[in-house]
Amino acid sequence: MGWRKHMTGSGYRNILVPTDGSDLALEALSEALTLAELSGARIHVLYVVDDAKVAELASGTGIDDVSIDGDVDSVFERFEAIGEHALDDLREVAADRGLTLTTAIRKGLPEEEILAYVDENEIDLLVMGTHGRRGIQRYILGSTTEDVLRRASVPVLAVHGE
Repeated sequence: MGWRKHMTGSGYRNILVPTDGSDLALEALSEALTLAELSGARIHVLYVVDDAKVAELASGTGIDDVSIDGDVDSVFERFEAIGEHALDDLREVAADRGLTLTTAIRKGLPEEEILAYVDENEIDLLVMGTHGRRGIQRYILGSTTEDVLRRASVPVLAVHGE
């Protein structure tokens, strides 16, 4: 009985979906959109450029220290472009269902940025995939989901893929 009251009107107001551009993040968004339709909540989508991963990639190129700064910037820009593309895809999916998203791109440690965003934006539900992309682009979900699940101050809906 209590959950039904929670789902109507006075329930979720702000739902956060962290994305890494993966298909599973798209599934998480789909779940969040359904909840938004039921509760009237606003959906926030956050893409985090992992600065540790960027530094790792930049230093792995074998260039000397003098030119690393420029290279770090170009790696950041590439990841930001991936993020913008991922956000555009999710905006389209939401628009097809008549909903708009609040989107953001941040730089930092993904789990820290996700948790900070929750606190700063009065998020009352997190919806995220249980894992992210493999290889280079696997830098938002997976161990991040596990860490967020342990530390989040709000409920977390973990979405499994196929």
